[in-house]
Amino acid sequence: MTVILSRPYSFVPPYRGNVWPAAIQKLRLIDRHLRKRECVIDYELRHADRLTDSIAAGHGVLLAPNHCRYADPIVLGWLAREVHTHLFAMASWHLFNTNGFEAFALRRMGAFSIYREGNDRQAIETAIDILVTAERPLVLFPEGTTNRTNDLLKPLLDGVSFIARTAAKKRENAGQGKVVMHPVALKYLCLGDTWQWADEQLRQLETALSWQAAPPSRDPARLLPRLLRVSEAYLALKEIEHVGQASAGDLRPRRDALIEFLLSRCERRYDLQIASDDSVRERVRRIRSAVATAYFAESPTPASDPERDPEPYLVDAAAADLAQFLLSFPDEYMMPGQITDTRVVETIQRIQEAIYGKAKETMPMKVVIEVDHAIEVSPQRGPRGQPDPLLCQLDERLRTMMIALSKEARDFEKP
Repeated sequence: MTVILSRPYSFVPPYRGNVWPAAIQKLRLIDRHLRKRECVIDYELRHADRLTDSIAAGHGVLLAPNHCRYADPIVLGWLAREVHTHLFAMASWHLFNTNGFEAFALRRMGAFSIYREGNDRQAIETAIDILVTAERPLVLFPEGTTNRTNDLLKPLLDGVSFIARTAAKKRENAGQGKVVMHPVALKYLCLGDTWQWADEQLRQLETALSWQAAPPSRDPARLLPRLLRVSEAYLALKEIEHVGQASAGDLRPRRDALIEFLLSRCERRYDLQIASDDSVRERVRRIRSAVATAYFAESPTPASDPERDPEPYLVDAAAADLAQFLLSFPDEYMMPGQITDTRVVETIQRIQEAIYGKAKETMPMKVVIEVDHAIEVSPQRGPRGQPDPLLCQLDERLRTMMIALSKEARDFEKP
């Protein structure tokens, strides 16, 4: 659950000292965490010198990576170690509410909170100040959320360009120099036997569904239909849970119909108006915001009102999260002729998250971290009513790198 109702939002500022991040790097705690928790055991840095040059020039530096796995913020620690710097990063507030140790570690590694359910002026001003002072590079994930589709880029959020431009204008007015943005492409490559791994994970999922598990096989012609069958079973279960019965037909229209059902039900409950061009992600954001607003409007301090029942609100937040999760199964990802080993692993892990609540990070992976040339941020906005030129340039750069990196994965249909 990413909407926190146990307590009202309170901004978590970044830790600005160097002792803790230096100790984390020196003791190689990043390496240990990634190996143990995420099974990311190796990395390759490409063009890290581009970041080094921007730091040496005294620019305010914004790193804008794609966001496909929970490991993403941590793997950037390898890049920071290479260029002898530390990083600041904006992170969703719910990540600071998992447990005390993780909240402590996040802050010490330079993270500060952003409240996704409302306008968090303090987080935005903190991000702008970091770029203006050029104290450290700032990491902002322009997609906002992660969904395990390493080869696809979600629509970028315009808050990234607003922060960068505001900082650039302040630096220009103070005669302090430039703000630059480095697109950073992250690509995870499987190092293990993906065919055997996929067979083992699918048999476990089949058992969880009370099916008779298929005999062991490394044949893609058998593995891929099993993956489709498990995906369809999960969708049918969610249709029964929320609509009352499973529907028939192709998966895409069934998925889209369930997403619409979930969102429309919540929107009616909170009297939310939608426009015809509102994206699913925007509708989810409004529902999450409405849930938090309605809950805390009744009682700003839920802990002092033990009779308050947050369950109806949590149900609505979970429905919005499910709609966004269902959208993370893109139609084109598993098209014949385009199926790579990483795509199969990502799809299975999304299903594991849905059924078990957590993916099984047991496939050894290597991450490629590629830094693109710096984009100089203009303090001036583009023409009114036109697409943001800075965001368009970032989108094009990231897509170009990701397409090239996607070709480094292995063809799953040819073991």
